[in-house]
Amino acid sequence: MKNKSIYILGIESSCDDTSASVICNGKILSNVVATQEIHAKYGGVVPELASRAHQQNIVPVIQQAIQQANIDKKDLNAIAFTRGPGLMGSLLVGTSFAKSLSLALDIPLIAVNHMQGHVLAHFIEDESMQKPPFPFLCLTISGGHTQIVKITNYFTMEVLGETLDDAVGEAYDKSAKILGLPYPGGPLVDKYAKLGNAKAFKFTKPKVDGLNFSFSGLKTGILYFIQKKVKENPNFIEENLNDICASIQYTIVKILFDKLKKAVEETEINHIAIAGGVSANSEIRKVLKSYEASLGWTTYIPKFEFTTDNAGMIAIVGYLKYLENNFSNTSTTATARLKVNDN
Repeated sequence: MKNKSIYILGIESSCDDTSASVICNGKILSNVVATQEIHAKYGGVVPELASRAHQQNIVPVIQQAIQQANIDKKDLNAIAFTRGPGLMGSLLVGTSFAKSLSLALDIPLIAVNHMQGHVLAHFIEDESMQKPPFPFLCLTISGGHTQIVKITNYFTMEVLGETLDDAVGEAYDKSAKILGLPYPGGPLVDKYAKLGNAKAFKFTKPKVDGLNFSFSGLKTGILYFIQKKVKENPNFIEENLNDICASIQYTIVKILFDKLKKAVEETEINHIAIAGGVSANSEIRKVLKSYEASLGWTTYIPKFEFTTDNAGMIAIVGYLKYLENNFSNTSTTATARLKVNDN
């Protein structure tokens, strides 16, 4: 089988991005993403609008992915799709289309756990990316998830710690909203933080036992701090935006890495990867790389295009499952809630 060209079409529609990718033996041939701009004016993703946009985008996105891969749809060996977790309406669009295409082409269907996709994106064949050896720890950080996961093999994953409330992406976006920044605000906090003093303002870190996280208290602390300062000086945010963002980012990153360091100490695993949309954050990447020298970690950082929701990560999971003959059938249903170790 290794000598044969295996083409997998990946379909991702878990939230507000419609994406399709074609992978051949682990190498990405195309990875097309259609971003939905409409949600910005509402300050967050509107599920009904998201599912409607997926219906409009899915056919042209898949068509473009196949064309860019320079293959015919008849060359495909299997269809991989995101089963969950995510927004139910959005998942149903991708699931339904994948089932229909699988039946029409008479090729296998492969259901993919979106969270496993983020982790296993590290195994995409790419010259600029080094693959982590098993076992390794993965800090999976996104708008909906914050987890430290122990990866023993491709499909054996154990959550060592996770958020008890808000995910780290929510902490960024909600902090940005408090500051009056447009959605999605996380990348803007990162942008302004580069220009500010991270020690300008101090925010209290929540005390949580074990390897779990909590960000709701931090968000509330930031809200009260801003309300108090703005009452004293209406121009406070405008005059101190860079320093506020830098201080917020410093606190969030400190929370993440304090827990990650503890996980390394407890497991004695020093191969560390990051995954998920928030892993595109420049400060998180910078701090992780600094620990290679100071703590002796070996770190694995994915390319930017494989961090946010994309079908390339769904396609690589589909390829790995194809090699194991791990197929699904048309009775497989989408599910809004799915844990990282659910296959």
